[in-house]
Amino acid sequence: MSFYLPSKLPRLMVAPNGVRPMKKDHPKVPITIDEIVETAKLSYEAGAEAIHFHIRDENGLHVLDFKKCSEAILKLNLKVPKMHLQVTTEAIKKYSPAEMREYAYNVSPPGISIAVRELLPTRTVTDEDIKLYKYLFKNNTKVQHICHEPEDIDLLSEILEKAYIEKDGTWCLFVIGHYTGKISDPNKISLYLERLEKNKFNADWAICAFDKEEFSCLKEAIKLGGKIRVGFENSLMLPNGEMAPDNETKIKIIKEELNIN
Repeated sequence: MSFYLPSKLPRLMVAPNGVRPMKKDHPKVPITIDEIVETAKLSYEAGAEAIHFHIRDENGLHVLDFKKCSEAILKLNLKVPKMHLQVTTEAIKKYSPAEMREYAYNVSPPGISIAVRELLPTRTVTDEDIKLYKYLFKNNTKVQHICHEPEDIDLLSEILEKAYIEKDGTWCLFVIGHYTGKISDPNKISLYLERLEKNKFNADWAICAFDKEEFSCLKEAIKLGGKIRVGFENSLMLPNGEMAPDNETKIKIIKEELNIN
């Protein structure tokens, strides 16, 4: 089966569910595979070029289940063949680096996100990490590296160099703030960019941010030449502070507010 594999990081990616939001938080959080597929279709029609999604179990909890994930990928590819599909290896202190690697091998997806500090919790690059990176890039899997702090870029640079992978054009996601309430400060974006310059590589980057400060961060990212990831994973709010009715409406309004074509 062929997949849509963009050469550059999509300008707007939707993250409709994440790990934590549940139906009690918002009835439009997609939990089941069919709900994820329908949200992807509506989000694509609203202007999202890619989707970053989490598989949930029968209780609605985040799970690295490669069979369910493979099923979701097949259904998504049939429904939105021109949308880039990105799965996650998020550990949430539940899965080990070995389990993250096993999941990536078993799913072998068109796109995958890997949080640098989750894969390398000891901040030491192992042979198994290098093997995984070589495998993913050989198979043309589009890897987006999630950096929770600017210093994660140092570690990312190291693993790319050790795996002999070209650094320029590397897809990154810079996390601004935290779901626990750590303020999403748009000024933090420049700290990531300074770290990129220090490590001498030109990344293809996006940001995500949280709650009421989300929009100011998205605006700053676009101003600085970056891209954005939006959706209920990070914030249920619209730019005006009201609750968004659904992911697709949030996308439409943010696109209009930021003048993204």
